[in-house]
Amino acid sequence: MISRNFKNVLVVSIGFLSLFTAFGGLQSLQSSLNAEEGMGVASLSVIYASIIISSMFLPPLLIKNLGCKWTIVVSMACYVSYSFGNLYPGWYTLIPTSAILGLGGSPLWSAKCTYLTISGNLQGSIENKKGSDVINTYFGIFFFIFQSSAVWGNLMSSLIFGQAGNITVIPEEMLQCCGASVCDDVLTSNSTTTKPEHELVLTLVGCYIGVGLLAMIIVAVFLDNIDHEQTSRFRENREPFCHTFLATFRLLKDRRLLILIPLTMYSGFEQSFLSGEYTKNYVTCALGIHYVGFAMICFGATNSVCSIAFGRLAEYTGRAPLFFLAALSNLSCIVALLYWRPHPEQLGVFFVFPALWGMADAIWQTQTNALYGVLFPRTKEAAFANYRMWESLGFVIAFAYSTFISVEIKLYILLTVLLLTAVTYPIVEYGERKNPTPPIEEEVHSKDKEANHKIGSTFIIAESSL
Repeated sequence: MISRNFKNVLVVSIGFLSLFTAFGGLQSLQSSLNAEEGMGVASLSVIYASIIISSMFLPPLLIKNLGCKWTIVVSMACYVSYSFGNLYPGWYTLIPTSAILGLGGSPLWSAKCTYLTISGNLQGSIENKKGSDVINTYFGIFFFIFQSSAVWGNLMSSLIFGQAGNITVIPEEMLQCCGASVCDDVLTSNSTTTKPEHELVLTLVGCYIGVGLLAMIIVAVFLDNIDHEQTSRFRENREPFCHTFLATFRLLKDRRLLILIPLTMYSGFEQSFLSGEYTKNYVTCALGIHYVGFAMICFGATNSVCSIAFGRLAEYTGRAPLFFLAALSNLSCIVALLYWRPHPEQLGVFFVFPALWGMADAIWQTQTNALYGVLFPRTKEAAFANYRMWESLGFVIAFAYSTFISVEIKLYILLTVLLLTAVTYPIVEYGERKNPTPPIEEEVHSKDKEANHKIGSTFIIAESSL
């Protein structure tokens, strides 16, 4: 039998897989599907701006009062609202639902990271393993399942949009404006993007709404409420509101967190470039919108496989070599994208870049999340709220200048942030090697630990002992 903690990791992962099958697919299409007046990119900017605001105060409040499980369920409902807004996209539907999604974004990810960290520390104490190693493994498993959402969400969009009868051949003169060229981005997006029929868009968004609701049901029914004892004690001995409200900002006194800001923001920059710029200025521009899903499938598949591989490999190599590999991969892609001029005859190349980007992103996601869990075990909620806040700031900045500057300048900005990350991250790693942060033993499963010791190496899946 598998352990209770491992079962919970699988439930969280499958729930996020279902939810982000919908949101990931919509995010990849916004810059192409809702290109009028930059409405799609504007909605993404609102999402991540709202996440920054929610990161300032919502995660500690919700997690400490509702617990991780119900915080995840409530936040998932916010994500589903964005799918409803895309049924009939407009400024009055997309922007409000984007703000609602953003308010739920930071609590969702903070609750997930807190849940996995608690589960990893607990399982480590049961099996007499280092909690950090188990946390790395759990984050690797989570991202292996979660990142495959890019495969299913984009496969749905490509198959549905592939039925469109208005697919046109892109003229040769317009291909000259694709990639990191000096052509006007507005000219490129308006001239080469043919929007699918409204009926196909409704079909796709309807499917996304269904899988989003399924995610809420999976988590609400099957996920254990492992931190209910902590939430009960918090409600009985409630801290002053201002103390919980300012928890995210108080953690900024920690020098390690400040030094990690470039690394965390880079995660937002690199994800936004692939989903917003690469899909529009390379794939949609040269091949058409119906190829966006197939390109992002390569990203999701590579990301998924590498997430679990690197999650386990980190036990033997440590984080630093993996971060170096991710930086080297992104650096190579950025330089190549500066000089490559996409053309339909080079079809295979369009999928090489997302695959390499997916490998690098797997490292950025798994190792950065695990790093926060290891460095701040006693302030998990505030730490992961900071992670989401600074990553979202990277998204907001990237989406904000998306319609104003050329792709070439965007690539140089991405390169600059990457180099800054390469300078600052080793400082944190060096300090952690010299003075390791002592782990803590979670209290939430004390009854389960006693039961596990009594039955030896056999583990059960149940809320209470059998």
